[in-house]
Amino acid sequence: MIELTRHSLVVALLLMGLTTWAQTDSLNFNEDSANVVLLMEYNKKLTDIEQQHVADSIKKADLEIQLNALKTTDNLQKEKLLQQLKVVEEKETLRITDKKNRIDSLRSSAKGFPVLSDAGDTLFFIYSKIGASTPQERAINITKKINMLYNDDFLKIDSITIVKSENTFDFVYGQTIIMSVSETDAIWYNMSMPDLALEFSVKTKNSIIQGKKENNSQKSLLRIGLVLLVIVIARFLIWLIGKGYNGLLIFIHFKKDKWIKNLSFKNYTFLTAEQIMYVLLFLLKIFQWMVYAVFLYLTLPIMFSIFPFTRGWADELFQLIWSPFKGILIAVWEYLPNLFKVLVIYFVMKYVIRFLEYIFSEIASEKLIVTGFYPDWAMTTFNILKFILYAFMFVLIFPYLPGSGSDIFKGVSIFIGVLFSLGSSTAIANMVAGLVITYMRPFKIGDRIKIGEVTGDVLEKTLLVTRVRTIKNEVVTIPNSSVLSGNTTNYTIEANEKGLIVHTTVTIGYDIPWKQVHQVLIDAALRVETILKEPTPFVLQTSLDDFYVSYQVNAYTKEANKQATIYSSLHQNIQDVCNERGIEILSPHYRAARDGNSTTIPMDYLPKEYEAPSFNVNIKK
Repeated sequence: MIELTRHSLVVALLLMGLTTWAQTDSLNFNEDSANVVLLMEYNKKLTDIEQQHVADSIKKADLEIQLNALKTTDNLQKEKLLQQLKVVEEKETLRITDKKNRIDSLRSSAKGFPVLSDAGDTLFFIYSKIGASTPQERAINITKKINMLYNDDFLKIDSITIVKSENTFDFVYGQTIIMSVSETDAIWYNMSMPDLALEFSVKTKNSIIQGKKENNSQKSLLRIGLVLLVIVIARFLIWLIGKGYNGLLIFIHFKKDKWIKNLSFKNYTFLTAEQIMYVLLFLLKIFQWMVYAVFLYLTLPIMFSIFPFTRGWADELFQLIWSPFKGILIAVWEYLPNLFKVLVIYFVMKYVIRFLEYIFSEIASEKLIVTGFYPDWAMTTFNILKFILYAFMFVLIFPYLPGSGSDIFKGVSIFIGVLFSLGSSTAIANMVAGLVITYMRPFKIGDRIKIGEVTGDVLEKTLLVTRVRTIKNEVVTIPNSSVLSGNTTNYTIEANEKGLIVHTTVTIGYDIPWKQVHQVLIDAALRVETILKEPTPFVLQTSLDDFYVSYQVNAYTKEANKQATIYSSLHQNIQDVCNERGIEILSPHYRAARDGNSTTIPMDYLPKEYEAPSFNVNIKK
């Protein structure tokens, strides 16, 4: 007999059942309908009888308990209980007699449902039901279990034993109950339950032993043939994969000029077409070997599962991959409700942040005016709110993250928190200072400022640092904590409206009238293009020193970012105008002896006939 696979077992059983029942006329609807009706009517009546049997059994057990609890002197009560017990036993005898009579009346007309061996032979018949299982369902289930025993290559025939349960005798193999023999089954066969269970188990064992002896050589040849077939199919599929890979390479080479272009962004090329082609071929090669590995991994368990002594290896190989993969699938499936909650929280928060970004961008562009809220506060305030909202979102999402409740996750979180707290004190101080500076508004991007010894234009203002470009194109990065703790001079904040006052000091001798000096300095200031005509420049006399007077010229300008050129032009013009007006600039501690010495005014400003005075020597006798 050819061995049946597990997948075809049910079909084979049905076919064998059809053959057997066709021979006994038990599956022919026209001939078997009376048998089915008879058994259904009998089983219906049997149900009523069994219900009464259960009630009587409970009553009998209760009476026996009361008898055992009586004292030896309670003879009257004992006699009463014994009488009731006798009545119950008589009813039990009548019940069994009635059941036998009913079954005897059915023997000539009713036919049972066959239990088949693996070879299709009838081992015995089932006439009665147990519980909710009909006789036909019982016969089919018992047949399936017997065939499972037959197909078990590691079956120990002596392990099939008979076990007594509460109301039946079962013959079992390991943890599997092959069949339960009831009182009704025993009556049908006019045998006791233990004897009938023993007879059925012996028939089952003999059929399995005989079938294994007859088919042992056929099974070996069949298994060898299956191994060879698997090898041939595997070799063909490997060849097919190789051909497919080569065909794919040819197709890619044919289409590469059309499909593969340089990966560029603006003027920068990340990967050339040749590099992309090389990476693609490398990935295809890796994918090919991965396919070979997976195919080999699937082929080996199939080959190992054919022979009984290697099936354990097959299961272990399969479980190596399937168990983790199955665990991942189960974990993903179980996490889906939490994932949905996480996605809802994320998308709600995302669109709330987008709405806030729109509002604050409108404020920053001065399209939306909020009284008391300056436009340069907008994006900083938005960034603060965004950080708070993302932190709140993380707090909401955290309980739904995989492994958030594990000790490892908690330990890592604490470790990161400790590192952050130990290493970020300076950074936090700068961030707090950056926030304070933002809302203090001491300067904005593009302003000419002076922080400490650094003077320049503000390039960038972040939460941590402020970057300033000096007039020498030096970019100086200043921590915000230093900005907050020191003095900041802003040259631009008032320049556009009132004008920035540029000033310089000149020392002139006492021999020049101060009114003349004032006019000279004002005229020199007005010659500078970036100096405003209105308000008019003015002069302050800051000191009266030993040899000269200190005059400070003050002028207005709106070009705060051009102070270096303004001061340079102002100094040049002061020299020119003083020279034109015949005024000597006596810088500190400059002293001139006029006799015999030329003037300090440049020759371009002196008349052509100018000659240095001679020494005056007066001799008194």
